[in-house]
Amino acid sequence: MSIPWRDAMSRALYGPGGFFVAGAGPADHFRTSVHASPAFASALLRLISEVDTALGHPSRLSVVDVGAGRGELLLTLLRLVSSEDAAGFAASETAAGLAVGVSGEPTRSGRSGLIPPRAGSPETLTATAAARPSRDVPWSGAVRPSLAERVRFTAVELAPRPEHLPEEIEWVSAIPAGINGVLLATEWLDNVPLDVAVHTGHDWRYLLVDPDSGAETIGELVSPDDLDWLTTWWPRPTSLPGADRDLNPAVTSTDTTSGSGSGFRAARPAQGSSLTARSRPGCPETPHSDHTRAEIGRARDAAWADAISRIERGMAVAVDYGHLRDGRPVDGTLTGYRGGRQVPPVPDGSADVTAHVAMDSVASAGAAVARCAYSLVSQREALRALGADGGRPPLSLAGTDPAGYVRALAAASAVAELTDPAGLGGHWWLRQPVGIPLGPAVAR
Repeated sequence: MSIPWRDAMSRALYGPGGFFVAGAGPADHFRTSVHASPAFASALLRLISEVDTALGHPSRLSVVDVGAGRGELLLTLLRLVSSEDAAGFAASETAAGLAVGVSGEPTRSGRSGLIPPRAGSPETLTATAAARPSRDVPWSGAVRPSLAERVRFTAVELAPRPEHLPEEIEWVSAIPAGINGVLLATEWLDNVPLDVAVHTGHDWRYLLVDPDSGAETIGELVSPDDLDWLTTWWPRPTSLPGADRDLNPAVTSTDTTSGSGSGFRAARPAQGSSLTARSRPGCPETPHSDHTRAEIGRARDAAWADAISRIERGMAVAVDYGHLRDGRPVDGTLTGYRGGRQVPPVPDGSADVTAHVAMDSVASAGAAVARCAYSLVSQREALRALGADGGRPPLSLAGTDPAGYVRALAAASAVAELTDPAGLGGHWWLRQPVGIPLGPAVAR
């Protein structure tokens, strides 16, 4: 029986025995920046430290990871924080072998990362509140407790708490309210279930899917709210072949999903790699469609706006693969991942089902809640601005410390993967401050 894609994704990913609820976790199926290198967490720790300073070093600094997998990111952050003191963490990270590829000082991007208002965004954003001392700071004239003493890590995930997760990491199933600190969402929004629509040549209609086979059929007209979102955020190309003829009401997944021109073959694991990064659109082994498909991002906008509303003061950071209004893919990006390979998106619970994020729409929804300007840049820019430059070590080090040179060379290679614009470096970083300055992490 065919059902809306949003319902099918919800059951397949988060229902009983769903992909993200059961099994060993997503790390067995695809590779994210969290899994690629500890340098990713090291760069995030720099950002967390900046937010801590902007908040006036509160007695409790919350770091909340939404869609935490099995807690991998927070585990790395916990190790990093535990190895440093209030004076800074660059030296101790290097000593612990964790700050691979992260330089001593953050760099600056060559252009501003602030995106101007787009259609659908608030027309006027209020000025971000000036930094002010936190009311939670209990000391005056005394030595400030270190970050390790003040930070509180919380993982938000529907899967059961991993057996050996340290007690320092709290495990919850919903985003807590009153966050004073940083909310992280690394490759979370792409798994927020959404509806999929197709343009028949006359109007937008929902696509329905059989959860067992992945076969699609055309359903009812989209709702007025979804039509408004599509009109605003997913403009339909006017030069599509077949745009003026009707679709057959019975459409299979091989009829409507893209295969050529979207880099699907390149999305397969590189030689010698056990997992592929989720950075390419669409699903493999399906022919090109000559009809417009769209993934309706309204549910993701709502999810991000809700996450922003849980922050009292601080910053939310979404890291995901996505696209902007002027570059929406004609055939959509719905795809699947299983066992390290990209597979067709059959929502039967055996594979990850995901779609790229309409990042500008999400950003606009968050800004409407926060009433503060946001920053939207590539991961390559963001990590370099935070010191993860991936620079090669000086050749002279090979003569004085051969083992150290080899380690540094390997570290540079790991960071190069994080900043590769054709892979993980092409992901988007959305920084949304709430009640604090945006900060100069990406500035002229």
